[in-house]
Amino acid sequence: MDESMTRTPIAVSRPKSSESEKLTINLGFVDLGQVELLVQAGFYSNRSDFIRTAIRNQLERHAETVKQVVSQRSVDLGLRHISVRDLEAAKAAGQMLDIRVLGLAVIAADVPAELAREAISTLTILGALQASDAVKAALADRIF
Repeated sequence: MDESMTRTPIAVSRPKSSESEKLTINLGFVDLGQVELLVQAGFYSNRSDFIRTAIRNQLERHAETVKQVVSQRSVDLGLRHISVRDLEAAKAAGQMLDIRVLGLAVIAADVPAELAREAISTLTILGALQASDAVKAALADRIF
């Protein structure tokens, strides 16, 4: 059987918090076996620890590229919190927000869906969005 055709899913998760997102990946049996070997040998506490470390190493390796792309695209890096006050100010100024986030965008729970729709023209998220279901539905055609 061709190893590339057979994949075993691995769930990678951290403790539940507003700073993490669960991710599921597929690994071939040989790759999975090597990960298990390293865990059993004590190099990593578990599969998730191995995968998080591998991801951090790759992100560190490409850090300069990420910085360049972030600066070219005018992207907010990290956490961006959008409040009722932010949206009301934009609306009062006759502006619509073009929000770009690499990380986590949080639209406050008290933001009415109508206000979000009136004040946000686009929402580009490279990471995760936390917002009420009503706000997500109102912005569904504007989220990229």
